[in-house]
Amino acid sequence: MGMWRGLRVAFLLGSLFMILLIIVYWDDVGGFNLYPLQDPKHESLSSDFATELSLSPSPTRAQITFTTTTTGTITSSTNLIPEKPRGSAEEEVREDKQEHMREETRVEEKSQRSQPYLDDREQDVRKQRIMDVCSGDDGVEFPGRTRAFEQVPNRELDHLIVDDKHQIIYCYVPKVACTNWKRVMVVLSQSLISPSTGKPYTDPEAVPPDLVHNSSLHLTFAKFWRNYGSLSRHLMALKLQHYTKFLFVRDPFVRLISAFRNKFGRPNEDFYKQFGSVMLRRYGNVSGSLPETAAEAFAAGIKPTFEQFIAYLLDPETERKKIFNEHWRQVYRLCHPCQVKYDFIGRLETLETDAEHLLKLMRVDHLVRFPSGSRNLTATSWERDWFAQIPLTTRRELYKLYEPDFKLFGYPKPDSVLH
Repeated sequence: MGMWRGLRVAFLLGSLFMILLIIVYWDDVGGFNLYPLQDPKHESLSSDFATELSLSPSPTRAQITFTTTTTGTITSSTNLIPEKPRGSAEEEVREDKQEHMREETRVEEKSQRSQPYLDDREQDVRKQRIMDVCSGDDGVEFPGRTRAFEQVPNRELDHLIVDDKHQIIYCYVPKVACTNWKRVMVVLSQSLISPSTGKPYTDPEAVPPDLVHNSSLHLTFAKFWRNYGSLSRHLMALKLQHYTKFLFVRDPFVRLISAFRNKFGRPNEDFYKQFGSVMLRRYGNVSGSLPETAAEAFAAGIKPTFEQFIAYLLDPETERKKIFNEHWRQVYRLCHPCQVKYDFIGRLETLETDAEHLLKLMRVDHLVRFPSGSRNLTATSWERDWFAQIPLTTRRELYKLYEPDFKLFGYPKPDSVLH
């Protein structure tokens, strides 16, 4: 009995001694860790994830984050960016060419973005000039300069065409590409049906030019009173405030030459009866009766001259009765630039670039293109020849009649004609 008791005591003491050894050397043993020993600077990787990572492209620039939970589960978030493989010499040359092309494209786009800024700057100059003349800073006086828009009679608003669908107002000026701009307005407003398709025209060049001058096709401010009654002026004010408003202008003397060539340089029955016959009787020293028709008159060599046309414009009787057809009426009387704050002032002399910029401004360049028809051949260089037979005093009187248009739209004084 004493022996067995001694053995049990020895066994217990041995067990206690082993337990004390385990406790003392626990940190060196590493505990009962199921994972391989790792560098203490890094976290543990699960064997599955480590295998997956080893099969993926070399993560030379990877950012890897791991979190070990108390249950032994590992969660990970990776943003692996594989290193670009080194290509052959031909591939490198091809990539250099592609990069060069991309750089050229960026330069071109930058140039295109800067171009509208230059156009906008020119528009600011044109608009500021109108404001200066209308405020009296230029010392030019003309009828209606200081009146408010509400004081403009309805009958004088018949050149302001309204497109409600695209929120556009266009004041058309005859002999300043107005036929093509009216075509554009017809396409945008879808106011004319093509007989061949049974649908509204989509191409301005396909719209017959003789039809676009039919006043029934266009909604103008002059028609508002009939359509909206007492609300018409209020609606006009709202549209003028929110719509894009534009017009195109031209050198005033060149416009006069163009109007004369178009209406009196060839037989035109309406203009012959209404204006040509009056010019011939007043200033032509025509004895006897005039031919009944323009065709007969032209066949007999009887037709108004440019000098007679100018005399008619300067006749106090003509001015007193305001018998100014729209083709030679001053632009300030057609479009009222002192009352309507236009967003865009285009010029016939820069028609193509102005038209392109305007369509983009109105956000309709994807719907319509300005017709690229033939340009009117009348040029500023013709003025000296056309005015050669006009007395100097008459030329100066004519300039005073159209001086507001010269000043408002920035056309230089025609010194070669006036001196």
